[in-house]
Amino acid sequence: MSIQEAYKKLLFQLYELYDNREAANIADMVIEFVTGQRKTDRIIYKTIPLNFEQQEQLENLTQELLQYKPVQYVLKESWFSGMKFFVDESVLIPRPETEELIEWIIQEIKENKITSDSVLDIGTGSGCIPISLKKRNEKYAVSALDISEGALKVAAKNANDLNAEINFICSDFLDEKNWNEFPVFDIIVSNPPYVKQSESETIRKIVIDFEPHLALFVPDEDPLLFYKKIARFGKDHLSKTGNIFVEINESLGKEATTLFRKENFTVEVRKDMHGKDRMLKAGFINN
Repeated sequence: MSIQEAYKKLLFQLYELYDNREAANIADMVIEFVTGQRKTDRIIYKTIPLNFEQQEQLENLTQELLQYKPVQYVLKESWFSGMKFFVDESVLIPRPETEELIEWIIQEIKENKITSDSVLDIGTGSGCIPISLKKRNEKYAVSALDISEGALKVAAKNANDLNAEINFICSDFLDEKNWNEFPVFDIIVSNPPYVKQSESETIRKIVIDFEPHLALFVPDEDPLLFYKKIARFGKDHLSKTGNIFVEINESLGKEATTLFRKENFTVEVRKDMHGKDRMLKAGFINN
């Protein structure tokens, strides 16, 4: 079987699950993973045959994909901020919207709107946020916490693979008794759970069936749970010239803004690439 034949076979199988564009993107990723050949190379050398090991690997990967398993979990990798991260079902798959949050933080620092020496990421998952910030500036002292030991193992592997020194902490952030162990930070950042349980029916099967619900959902009766805790934590653990950066539920921008303002923070909300309220920055009023 040639590279081109393998690609077409996989593509037709994926058409049963995905629209044409997404199927093509997934097929490109998988064939490149198996053969090491980029898309342009495969066009030029499309008649190169797959060896037995490659055909067997492709068949195994295809069977996982046909179970609706996300390609990032199948390949155990996801690209974020130009870096390849290891991912498994212990962590959320990094999203482009989170890259926008990273870029906002970097922009604020470059424009001298905030001074940053210490960073805390709350609910780190794969570690994509703290590692990306550390790689942009090695001088940052970066800490990251998560309640999931599985997630912290993934994050630690990524930090090691990408040569980023991060202080990882296993802690239940919602338990305020644990806050005493933390110092003051210049930047507090988080992409916390913010999807309401009632929204689960509108979420794609590929997400619901495989991504960790602990990192996705919050109770309908308290959808701002993590933001309340982050705002309260920031009162004592954010430096006077520091800022909080969080990702938010697109439908709760006004509510999140009101919450932080009630805690005497100034607030700015930004939209993501799709024009949805997605990011919030909070700082002390006298900042």
